Amino acid sequence: MRSLLFKALIGSALTFALTPAIAQVTTTLDTTTAVVKKRKVFKATLNLGGAEHEKKDSVRAAEGKQGRFIGGITITRVDLGFSRLVDNNSFTLSPQNDFLDYKGGKTSTFSFDIVQMGYRFNQHFKIYVAGGFDWTHIRLRKDITIQRDKPELTYVEDDVHFSKNRFSSSYVHMPLNFEFRTSKNENDKRFYFVVGPEIGFLLNGKIKQISEERGKQKFKDDYRFQAFRYGGTFRMGYGGIGLFTKVYFNDMFASAPQKGLTNMSFGLTFGLN
Repeated sequence: MRSLLFKALIGSALTFALTPAIAQVTTTLDTTTAVVKKRKVFKATLNLGGAEHEKKDSVRAAEGKQGRFIGGITITRVDLGFSRLVDNNSFTLSPQNDFLDYKGGKTSTFSFDIVQMGYRFNQHFKIYVAGGFDWTHIRLRKDITIQRDKPELTYVEDDVHFSKNRFSSSYVHMPLNFEFRTSKNENDKRFYFVVGPEIGFLLNGKIKQISEERGKQKFKDDYRFQAFRYGGTFRMGYGGIGLFTKVYFNDMFASAPQKGLTNMSFGLTFGLN
């Protein structure tokens, strides 16, 4: 009897002593299991997110490789810059063309495209033909007036001083562009390189003069500007802005004394896409 009581007391004491340890071990195991499950769920979520991004990137890459036709009404490739006359491969005017001496800082060009149609082979290369308008403004230094309705480009000297004596031409132009583009960077921008031939059809020529004696005067005529001109264009840019150069290969005027006189332009271009 006494032995049974002693064994019962020892068993109760051991149970009382080991219960906290067993509870602690159980809690630790439960916590570890929860952490492991949480990590698995979190890892699965990350994998799902990564798969989704990979899927989107794959779709974009596939779309970029597919060729498609492009075209429509647009306002793009807006060129703003300076024009220069080239007299038989020289920027110095010959004696017979010296009356066209101009102010370089105020002799300008402005053009833009309003329509385009072509084919994009992939995200790096496309070909398209465009249409738009082009203006060239020559700010003459001398107090002269170019004559209208003459078989050759002629002028008369005036006895008044012009604060503005601008000799202009306007054309409808049609460039054929070959456009090369890099991939977009982390800023969602890319580099552009555009090159190609361009033709133009004369709309009209114009003279605008301002003087104290005569006020503001405007005259329109073809002024022997070439009815058809052709040349080449080069553009390079980053994002939506860049630089352009245009060189025309045929004579600027359909006038024998001005044979060999061409023009070129250069400056900033906006709206590359």
